[in-house]
Amino acid sequence: MAIKKNEYNPESISHPGFTLAEKLEELRMGNKEFSVRVNKPEKTITAVTKGQSSITAEMAVKFEDVLKIPASFWLTRQSRFDEYKARIKRQKDIENAVEWSKGFPYAKMASLGWVKSTRINEEKVMALFNFFGVSDHNAWKSYYYDQELKVSFRISLAHTNESKAVSAWLREGELRAKTLEIPLFDPILLKKSLLKIKSLMAEHPEHFFEDLQRICFAAGVAVLYTPCLPKAPVNGSTRWLGDTPLIQLSARYKTNDKFWFTFFHEVGHILLHGKKYISIENINYGNQDLEKEKEADEFAVEHTFSKEEEAEVINSFPLESDDIINFAKKFNTHPAIIIGRLHKRELIHYSEGREFIESIDLEKKSYITH
Repeated sequence: MAIKKNEYNPESISHPGFTLAEKLEELRMGNKEFSVRVNKPEKTITAVTKGQSSITAEMAVKFEDVLKIPASFWLTRQSRFDEYKARIKRQKDIENAVEWSKGFPYAKMASLGWVKSTRINEEKVMALFNFFGVSDHNAWKSYYYDQELKVSFRISLAHTNESKAVSAWLREGELRAKTLEIPLFDPILLKKSLLKIKSLMAEHPEHFFEDLQRICFAAGVAVLYTPCLPKAPVNGSTRWLGDTPLIQLSARYKTNDKFWFTFFHEVGHILLHGKKYISIENINYGNQDLEKEKEADEFAVEHTFSKEEEAEVINSFPLESDDIINFAKKFNTHPAIIIGRLHKRELIHYSEGREFIESIDLEKKSYITH
């Protein structure tokens, strides 16, 4: 029979109590006599010799005087047996988690380098345990479903479509953020940086994302790009890792107008709602606060293309291309932001002004990863 390399296949290790029983038989000493000599209850000795109870350090020392066998022998045998039993149980946990592992977009995660590439189900399980930092699939459920550690993760994904893919996307952001050296969060500096960030949005240089990261890092905010996973249509997320706010972006729509609105939406959560609120955009999840989401939307509107600016543009209809460019310069925004808003409001046809919308592909751009 072929042995899979991920399986634990030790030689069978017997309980040290069986060796004790053999030694007592060799000495022609019954359990009762031995129990008297070591000053332990007979039922305790019987349980040990039947493999029903462990040999403790206290017992091993007492055995040493009576049997002339070092205590270390008994303790080593007990330790090896305990590990053997634990490994057998561990293998069972892995086998029981195979079905659980099938719910993750493992192939995509492997292609991104998040987990090892393998076709062996048990190896996939072990890689997922390692990725999530859990000992079994029930621990994953306790964290992402049951909120048993609300200090770190204050929402439940139990009723979220494709919760496994969403949890993997969030976990990758968390792992990347932990590799960054970020200064202490400074909300005042973040607020002061918003104008600089808006100018970056308006200019949209080739390496805009790296520039955005540096500005935010200086204010103590981690900003990371994480590619979308199949069945996890997340636009972005905001949550706190300890005292550090993390903005995780997917650039899912690959256009600059949607990217920047999502970014400012997440900044809004940081400045308006603090540590206790977690935002996952485009995903329905437990503890979602629609009022807070609306406030973050309003924050994004104000810092990309305000309602007052929008009204001024609308009052100037009909518009030519030069008008859009001039308004963008006047309001320190990007023409795509204006066009995107007019599309959303259905004030112009979706096909109009698309030449102003820039495609973005962060997988091909330079950005800070560690």
